[in-house]
Amino acid sequence: MDGGVGRKVVHPAVEPLAYLIGTWRGEGEGGFPTISSFTYGEELTFTHPGNKPVIAYSQKTWKLSSGEPMHAESGYWRPKPDGTIEVVIAQSTGLVEVQKGSYDAENKSVKLHSEVIGNASKVKEITRVFTVVNEELSYVVEMETNLTDRQPHLKASLKKL
Repeated sequence: MDGGVGRKVVHPAVEPLAYLIGTWRGEGEGGFPTISSFTYGEELTFTHPGNKPVIAYSQKTWKLSSGEPMHAESGYWRPKPDGTIEVVIAQSTGLVEVQKGSYDAENKSVKLHSEVIGNASKVKEITRVFTVVNEELSYVVEMETNLTDRQPHLKASLKKL
């Protein structure tokens, strides 16, 4: 955090999650009882302005076969010094999430659960778990709807570019 040449200053609140900063790319798969299973390519980007206690987040996915865009979302991650985190996400589908959870800097994991899901008539709950192991970022998204109990919906493994 010395601000020296070639080193970006990271806000102290963001420091425990600084390992996320950058662009990650890979592949994932999804499914749910009410939809057909599918695979996708994905890019996640975490950026940090330096002077604010926040990480900007953006995500986009595409069909592996054609490169055609599928889903996109963006938002902000706000880690707190006590190990809790707040995340807001706006999806290209119009759905918005306010997530709360915790992070473990030593084990490079973030666990989130939805506090509020807006503009979603069917989705009742969303959880997201992110982990970095051996320089690979993986996540699992679980979802509950008005017709199904909470169960896996998406999972992916990404490598930092």
